[in-house]
Amino acid sequence: MLQIKHLSKTYRNGKKAVDDLNLHVLPGDIYGFIGHNGAGKTTTLRSCVGILTFDQGEILIDGHSIQEEPVLCKGKMAFIPDNPEIYPFLTGIQYLTLISDIYGVNNQDRQQRIEEYSNRLELFPNLGDLVSSYSHGMKQKLAIIAALTHEPKLLLLDEPFVGLDPKAAYTVKTIMQELCARGSSVFFSTHVLEVAEKLCNKIAIIRGGSLVVSGLTQDVRGNSSLEEVFLELIDHE
Repeated sequence: MLQIKHLSKTYRNGKKAVDDLNLHVLPGDIYGFIGHNGAGKTTTLRSCVGILTFDQGEILIDGHSIQEEPVLCKGKMAFIPDNPEIYPFLTGIQYLTLISDIYGVNNQDRQQRIEEYSNRLELFPNLGDLVSSYSHGMKQKLAIIAALTHEPKLLLLDEPFVGLDPKAAYTVKTIMQELCARGSSVFFSTHVLEVAEKLCNKIAIIRGGSLVVSGLTQDVRGNSSLEEVFLELIDHE
């Protein structure tokens, strides 16, 4: 569903944010992307969704190049950044209607999905309010609902649980599992190792733009906790 091949990205200040990164996410995977702040997680995610250009390599979404077929690729996926920037002078329902229009979701499907996910995330009563009145957590919930309206094959998230209350975080994890059970894939960055260890079937650890280790969670973890493995790898590097 997602193939990252020899991805490299250097910023204008000379900082190499990602260095020859290779990663494959298969249908049904919940893939955790772990690393310190500044390790290259966000750069990788933004490259995958076409927000950032990159210097070398190739990124394929369901077999299609994000560089050569960006509109086709973006129709197959959804991206939720760590700090969603949502039009403040729209109401929640107006924003969801806009996103549904962009993705060409028919009226019946959008109504059913918006009602289902907004009720599960306890945002339904606030959909008539202006986004400018929303808290950070409410904006995060709205962005998640918007991302799910077209049933993406690939869901990419950057630190998705920051700002969510425990109940909402649990609901989002459940939705991720449901998506993957239907054959979609989830690829998300996090620094909350306990979440990654319990939720993800695969893990990748990145440091200084380079991949340190990747694979099945139980193989990466071995007989230790993911926290112990992460600290050992980072300290060794």
